[in-house]
Amino acid sequence: MKVGFIGAGNMGGAIAKAVSKCALQPEILLADYSRDKAEELALEIGAVVSDNVGVVEACDYVFLGVKPQVLGAVLQQLAPVAAAKAGRTVFISMAAGVTMETILKTLGDGMPLIRIMPNMPVSVGSGMILFDCSAAVTEEETGTFLVIMEKAGRVDRLPEHLIDAGCAVSGCGPAFAFLFAEALADGGVTCGLPRQKALEYAAQMLYGAADLLLSGGRHPGELKDAVCSPGGSTIRGVLALEESGFRGAVMDAVIAAYERTVELG
Repeated sequence: MKVGFIGAGNMGGAIAKAVSKCALQPEILLADYSRDKAEELALEIGAVVSDNVGVVEACDYVFLGVKPQVLGAVLQQLAPVAAAKAGRTVFISMAAGVTMETILKTLGDGMPLIRIMPNMPVSVGSGMILFDCSAAVTEEETGTFLVIMEKAGRVDRLPEHLIDAGCAVSGCGPAFAFLFAEALADGGVTCGLPRQKALEYAAQMLYGAADLLLSGGRHPGELKDAVCSPGGSTIRGVLALEESGFRGAVMDAVIAAYERTVELG
């Protein structure tokens, strides 16, 4: 099996690295406007450098890792190539805000298409990847896609009309989490901690809290209450966050990110 990537930037490159480690061990082809970038990644993961047309002609699955603003032009180039080849090509788009309906207007309604929304932690195998499939994608092709993505992180099928909302949480959320981690560390430094110690403690705390939330099946409010002893230091900190409008600010950030994602589409 052959898997291709058109666009080998931060996200496309991270997913290519994950795909190179999956159980199917596919042959990987890379194409990018910067051939140097493609060649550097190819050397790292044992891939072959090609061009856009060559990737579609050769590959069974093709990831489209280009920006939404240039996706239309790329699709116009690729549509006749995909239509002319004997075998099937399953396209996988990660363009924020661009619907499958929009993409299939160029590729054709019968073309198998998977829309995904990954996030930055796929680069360390701990990503959150949302996806949905067009009607032309078979169950077998969906199953193969899930195996291809197994080393990228957690994969969840979500109706397409909810993907933009999911992106505002899982796709944009890492930036919010990094901002929170930095603020936690700044607070620790203010209280006398060395910077690197404060960053390590903040990062490990977020990692552990996320693991606990995912594994225990308990509501975050219940977990928060378990940490807050009566009259203790944690509830005093929670009060300070509430007085500063912490939860409202986070909700506003998600809503703003969602609205911008819709605009990009």
